[in-house]
Amino acid sequence: MISSSEYGSHSWELLVTVDHQHKELNKEFLLRVTGDLHIGGVMLKLVEQIKISQDWSDYALWWEQKKCWLLKTHWTLDKCGVQADAKLFFTTQHKMLRLRLPNMKTVRLKVSFSSVVFKAVRDICKILNIRRPEELSLLKLPEDALKKKKRRDKSSKEPVTEDVLDLCDSPVSSGLSGSPGLYSKTMTPTYDPVSGTPASSTITWFSDSPLTEQNCSILALSNLNCSPEILAEMYQPRTLADKAKLSAGWLDSSRSLMEQGILEDDQLLLRFKYYTFFDLNPKYDAVRINQIYEQARWAILSEEIDCTEEEMLIFAALQAYHISKLSSSSEVQDSTCESEVDEVEAALSNLEVTLEGGNTSNILEDITDIPKLADNLRLVRPRKLSLRTIKLYWFVFKDTSVSYFKNKESAQGEPIEKLNLKGCEVVPEVNVATQKFGIKLLIPVADGMNEVCLRCENENQYARWMAACVLASKGKTMADSSYHPEVHKILSFLKMKNWTTSPQAVSDPESIDMKPECFVPLRYTKRFKLKQLAARILEAHQNVSQMTLVEAKLRFIQAWQSLPEFGLSYYIVRFKGSKKEDVLGVSYNRLIRIDIVTGDPITTWRFSNMKQWNVNWEIRQVAIEFDQNVSIAFTSLSADCKIIHEYIGGYIFLSTRSKDQNETLDEDLFHKLTGGQE
Repeated sequence: MISSSEYGSHSWELLVTVDHQHKELNKEFLLRVTGDLHIGGVMLKLVEQIKISQDWSDYALWWEQKKCWLLKTHWTLDKCGVQADAKLFFTTQHKMLRLRLPNMKTVRLKVSFSSVVFKAVRDICKILNIRRPEELSLLKLPEDALKKKKRRDKSSKEPVTEDVLDLCDSPVSSGLSGSPGLYSKTMTPTYDPVSGTPASSTITWFSDSPLTEQNCSILALSNLNCSPEILAEMYQPRTLADKAKLSAGWLDSSRSLMEQGILEDDQLLLRFKYYTFFDLNPKYDAVRINQIYEQARWAILSEEIDCTEEEMLIFAALQAYHISKLSSSSEVQDSTCESEVDEVEAALSNLEVTLEGGNTSNILEDITDIPKLADNLRLVRPRKLSLRTIKLYWFVFKDTSVSYFKNKESAQGEPIEKLNLKGCEVVPEVNVATQKFGIKLLIPVADGMNEVCLRCENENQYARWMAACVLASKGKTMADSSYHPEVHKILSFLKMKNWTTSPQAVSDPESIDMKPECFVPLRYTKRFKLKQLAARILEAHQNVSQMTLVEAKLRFIQAWQSLPEFGLSYYIVRFKGSKKEDVLGVSYNRLIRIDIVTGDPITTWRFSNMKQWNVNWEIRQVAIEFDQNVSIAFTSLSADCKIIHEYIGGYIFLSTRSKDQNETLDEDLFHKLTGGQE
């Protein structure tokens, strides 16, 4: 027998608060434990002392002071570091969470608050029937947006009721293994590839899924309109610093929701974080395609991303087209001819964005003899103290370089200048209405970026040279199998921009039920009268009126991808050795140093040239090494450096994906590349 003094010296009292719904029972319990008692034993003792008959399988211990879960039930209290002053909570691991989707719909569902965010997002996407969950993550609302919402709620006399889609009965969200439902790619097609509605052969599957046929349509089809009032209430970033605030809210994928201060029934944004939309297929991805479209649409309407007036009209026309399609569902259902399906699949091939380093194409498909371009182009160089100089030269494009000569006859000799485009920024300067086809090249040099602009004569010449420049900036030549699809993509985008005024089409804009203010950013409604906007949108609508519903969405996404700022996330940083702040743009294939005042790019570094990167967690500094002995280091001022570190590692991870692989993800590799060693 152990004496009472010996017992007291080796054991101690541990206070545990139990999160249960029985109001008449006490929530705090004192357990007498020893340091060698394992976590599972603590939970067993606690349940025996509570004496409530219920299912405790989803419960686990949460350590409030350390902000961590005690999930390793075989670990002892000593090994975990738990002592008598610890405050433990015995609570459920799965809790309710409200998620605002890209289409601005809010869903309420049960999510694991103890799993790392990467796993939680994977489970959420399974419920919502979104493939490739590695492209998405959870985002906290910017503080400015929260303040704006609070002011709006205070000013409104009527209580604000949010339309919430409740999916809390999902078997997956309850912590159980749900049926594959609409998620499985190995089964027959789950969506009509033309209309985006659930295929008739799969409607019976909805009985096992939280997504009923009606709920699926809510997620897979677009909202009818967006009122200017809703748009005015949204957070609209005006400067690069404002855009940096948006990017600062990403949750850490290698930590749980509770560890990051997220509470039950909080609201988060579910967004596409990585702009590499892999293996898009309208037969399986109606929800995914629609949510990508909606994210692109709202980014343009809130002016998160800039576009020209001509591009804005194309985006507005495609949106207006959706409205007319949705208002006549019978037309959607009837348009299922095979030729249209083939057109959609052909459009999809142009949408895949693949990083360098991945298995991008079969080597046998590439041309062994590298082709070249040779043509008369106009060279435009900006001058600091005078107007731009514009001269006609004979240009030759070969490998990843552009050389120019005085004329065609002198092309056998030495060029006037040879420009290496590897790692450069390529910016389109196009206005189809005025027949302006320009390619602005920002070429990295020792003291910044050298700006050169090429002027083409027509659309076909522009498409060939633009595609060659885009590939060369990535270190690829025109022999690459992606060259011709790139040319086709550019031409199709130009074709959408190239409309002619048809008196019949725009004679009476009021006869068509269209609110132009719903399809354009607010600044355009201030610049033009609504009748003018309606007429111009209808002009642009002529080139997209024959598209199927899914194809129109894909074309919208494709046009979004063509914008110079597509896929850029911004962070305010200070580079090592610099006294002033700069903006770092993180894209799917490169990092860009941007002047915070002017917004001009200073230097570009490609991921394909990256040798290694690491983080000094003590001083929170990111250091990156590139080829040719180039190295950079910076500290993040607008967000935790872990967010930037995860962005870089995430894009490297996504570049390893291949269609030859199965649907399973190498989660360990993701955490190795993004987790860090804090």
